[in-house]
Amino acid sequence: MASMWTRPLGRVVLGVLALIVIAVVWFLLQVDPIFAGKGREVVISVQPGESFSSILGELHDKGVIASPFAFRLESVVLGSPDARAGTYELRKGSSFATVRSVLSHVPNVFVVEPGLTLHEVAVKLIGVKSLSFANQFAADATASKVSSPYAKGASLEGLIASGNYLITPSTTPSGLAQTMVARFDKEATTLGLTPSTTVNGLDAYQLIIAASIDEKEGYYPENMPQVARVIFNRLALGGPLQMDSTVLYYFGQDGGTVTQAMLQTQTPYNTYLYPGLTPTPICTVSKDSLKAVLHAPSGSWLYFTLINKDGTMAFSTTFAQQLKNEAIGQKHGIK
Repeated sequence: MASMWTRPLGRVVLGVLALIVIAVVWFLLQVDPIFAGKGREVVISVQPGESFSSILGELHDKGVIASPFAFRLESVVLGSPDARAGTYELRKGSSFATVRSVLSHVPNVFVVEPGLTLHEVAVKLIGVKSLSFANQFAADATASKVSSPYAKGASLEGLIASGNYLITPSTTPSGLAQTMVARFDKEATTLGLTPSTTVNGLDAYQLIIAASIDEKEGYYPENMPQVARVIFNRLALGGPLQMDSTVLYYFGQDGGTVTQAMLQTQTPYNTYLYPGLTPTPICTVSKDSLKAVLHAPSGSWLYFTLINKDGTMAFSTTFAQQLKNEAIGQKHGIK
């Protein structure tokens, strides 16, 4: 008499059991991929109001999790992690528990964009650490506690690198500032800038000042080389640079209208009243603006203006041509 397990029904039951075992093993390996090993770190960004499905999609696309479906299944029991908007660093092949832990806390990556001032960096730090941490960072970055080989004064304005910084419970304000300075020094060296560099009569610190002005005025990388040449040409003439960004910096503004009252305010950052560069950089510089001042193209331009909302600029040698370019910009809605 044949065993029940050799009958068709028995084989079906065995097959179903095998599938269940396989599914359970698969699910457990998704939850904790113990055989995957530790992958390299990747960065994901959570936008304000971003859906859980969208977050899972980025986690999957960057290799942090292998199966969004398995994560959703687990979330039926454990619930979805309440991720704050911000930037997070995770390893590829992380366990679901690790992903939940990271996303359930404040963002662990602090992003410094080119163009930010030290004050803006400190304010932004409040969102990933605390007010006291941010205040201490600001104090350390503007005092002699953390120094740069490029600094002629105490402030680290313009002397920290942009980019992503991992924030851990052990991160200190001075340690973060030192990391930012060290990264800047490394990037500057890679680009050919050292504390002894001189270009067009400017020393290394002055070149960083010029790059910071270029960062604000050029804004887009494609504009920065020619803007750098305009800066050099105006400096060579000995007249004022007449850059709005420097005036706004003194008033703590990023963009906006420069008023007549501002233009008449006597400060060393008013490049309409005083010739030469500002006494310090006015923002964090990018690799693009540094490269622009180190390798500015040849040209006789003295003026530039935005002529299209897509960031296109026009450069000219004469003020008459500048006025024509400004008229072109006005036709394209540039005020």
